[in-house]
Amino acid sequence: MKTCLVVDDSKVIRKVARHILETLSFEVAEAEDGQQALTHCEATPPDVVLLDWNMPVMTGMEFLQALGQSNVIVRRPKVVFCTTENGIAHIKAAIEAGADEYVMKPFDRDTLASKLQIVGLA
Repeated sequence: MKTCLVVDDSKVIRKVARHILETLSFEVAEAEDGQQALTHCEATPPDVVLLDWNMPVMTGMEFLQALGQSNVIVRRPKVVFCTTENGIAHIKAAIEAGADEYVMKPFDRDTLASKLQIVGLA
């Protein structure tokens, strides 16, 4: 089964994303911030990370940088940024930092499924 780590400081967003991902046959884990996500990825790398931009402790961008620098992670997960930040500069920065794809909040099942297909996981 494909695995996804949903990283968002909003419990509601995590719950909605989990529901959608489970209907797409993903096994889902959750993290409230980038630090929890990094710890999870180093212990059990998921196939894909659905990543929020603005979070306490460690932001999505800080997580992406740490993920890229980690020498513990043997198989880097795909990363889909999931955020309300929709400026072209934000999207460009996320892709340059290592994100594989980008989805705007609020998102629905079809939108998320298409982004997962783009990164090779649908």
